[in-house]
Amino acid sequence: MAVGVVAEIKGRLPVADVVGETVQLKKAGTTLKGLCPFHGEKTPSFVVTPARDTWHCFGCGKHGDIFTFLMERDGLAFPEALAQLAARAGVELDERTKREDARNARLREVMEAAIAFYHAVLMSSKQGEPARDYLRGRGFTDAIIERQQLGWAPGGWDTLARNLARKRQVTPQELLDAGLASPRQRGGGVYDRFRERVIFPIRDANGHAVGLGGRILGKEGTDEDGRDHGPKYLNSPATTLFDKSRTLYLIDRAKSAIRKTGQAVIVEGYTDALMAHQGGFENVVASLGTALTPGQVALITRYAKRIALAYDVDAAGEKAGTFGATALEELIRQLARDDSGVELDDVRVVRLPEGKDPDEVVRDEPDRWREEVRTARPIVDHLIDVHARAHDLRTPGGQARFVDAVLPIIRNLPNPVMRDAYLARVRQISGVEERTLLEAMHRRPDRDGGRQDGHGGRDRFSAQAVTGAADALPVNDILRGVSPTEQRLLRLVLLVPEAHDQLLDGLGPDRLPSQVARELFRAVVESRAPDDHGVRPAWSLSKVLEGTDPESRALGQALVSREGPNPRDLSDRSLSYEVERLILELEDAEWHERSAFNHDATAEAERDGDRAVVDRLLQERRELNEQRRSLDRRRNDTRLLGRAEVPAR
Repeated sequence: MAVGVVAEIKGRLPVADVVGETVQLKKAGTTLKGLCPFHGEKTPSFVVTPARDTWHCFGCGKHGDIFTFLMERDGLAFPEALAQLAARAGVELDERTKREDARNARLREVMEAAIAFYHAVLMSSKQGEPARDYLRGRGFTDAIIERQQLGWAPGGWDTLARNLARKRQVTPQELLDAGLASPRQRGGGVYDRFRERVIFPIRDANGHAVGLGGRILGKEGTDEDGRDHGPKYLNSPATTLFDKSRTLYLIDRAKSAIRKTGQAVIVEGYTDALMAHQGGFENVVASLGTALTPGQVALITRYAKRIALAYDVDAAGEKAGTFGATALEELIRQLARDDSGVELDDVRVVRLPEGKDPDEVVRDEPDRWREEVRTARPIVDHLIDVHARAHDLRTPGGQARFVDAVLPIIRNLPNPVMRDAYLARVRQISGVEERTLLEAMHRRPDRDGGRQDGHGGRDRFSAQAVTGAADALPVNDILRGVSPTEQRLLRLVLLVPEAHDQLLDGLGPDRLPSQVARELFRAVVESRAPDDHGVRPAWSLSKVLEGTDPESRALGQALVSREGPNPRDLSDRSLSYEVERLILELEDAEWHERSAFNHDATAEAERDGDRAVVDRLLQERRELNEQRRSLDRRRNDTRLLGRAEVPAR
């Protein structure tokens, strides 16, 4: 288990040194400032605070610690940033982590060997000729086939397994672990998972091979000869390398273009994304299926905040596109409230010609594709139209079902101006009176579904059951990596599921200063996301911790193992008080940081005689003073709430 690695790395690598390699910093009081590397600016608004080991950009709003900085700069996941900074700091990760890293490196080698084998079969053998004809017939050039290393999995039960065993000494167990083979039911051994399929290599954001997608050339199911070809598309199973819910096809090629254009275009299939890249539209990725997940959206938002959905629009595609958009509406609602910067207006739907897939439009009408993406409609407009077509608005029942379908979407819009505008549109389309719509808007849905696990069905556990050996866990070493406020907040999140609604409404992972704290909080947020039918899964602390990276898991285990008052013992009143108090503590720290920046910047502008900048900063100071008064009022209200019963600390 990782033991306080985050704290030790932070102790050895000052934030100014790490950031200073990318940003030219100049001392300003107790902080350092420079030009933000994540958005274009001429006046420095990027500040490093060594005393808190943090950085913050007051222009684009991004902030965090050294791990967050590396993740933002290089597009890394947290475990990768942790490994890089650990190596630089001379901090050894534990033996288990090193073994896992070595094992994953070997599995990536196995995946690369399989990709090379399938590619050679496609391009250099008679067996691959039908697949070559298929790909060229779809309009793909040899250049894109080579660049993406497309392949052909030949027939035969163990062609790949025998080849890799002979040439690369790959064992059957390694094939199973990489998701390239399945165990035989009788007689032992393995057989190839992919047979007689076009192969699409799947890579993570750093270009590492993590999985495969395979497409049959004929029809899915069973043909007239009784042969079962299986599904049309077959993906690798879940492995230590491949998690479909956190992967996007071509993200490694698309991330630079997404960052440059400020928008990611999401299509459904491999060929749609490939054709877009061949046509020069390199900000396109494929979702490996229609239902986007929180992990996929979080991956996109590393590079851009605007998303355009371009799913197929035939009968099946319209249904799939609507399903994906509805699911994404809930995901974006969560991201919008956690300061990701994503709002529903940033998520749009591309309308394509009737009966045409995205790859056909890109290939045959590239100018139309460009224009349709440019003029994509906001997701809320799209969903309102979808529900309007689905119900007979001439009848009271149809009107009621339409209003019930669209009001939750509008209710969740964070911007009140947008809420009013869309409510007026619903009134115009449905013919329902404004008074009735407002009454329905303010009738909150029953939220017991999100709390049922907190009463009777609570995931009961002991610290020992979660940690394995709590008394051996180096709790203090691990907790040094996060602030006391983060510790109290995360302990509350992990131990009291009843607090999730209030916390998730008032706070999001990106508000936390420490990246490891963000990772743990984000795991909780994703675990509480309703499925596509709006039902939240039961809360399971042990399941959440098992699904995180080792350092985040160690933090979670340290928090639940820490001695002290159990927040589960708080009354409902004290619980509400404690949640609000912790949120206020984080907001107060943010205010002090922004206030200090404003003070230093104003003094510098006055020395330079820059009147325009001084006036702008004085206006910002007035806004900060109003925020201060608002914070103080909320703090007083919170104290009144907690006066009847002081919560455990």
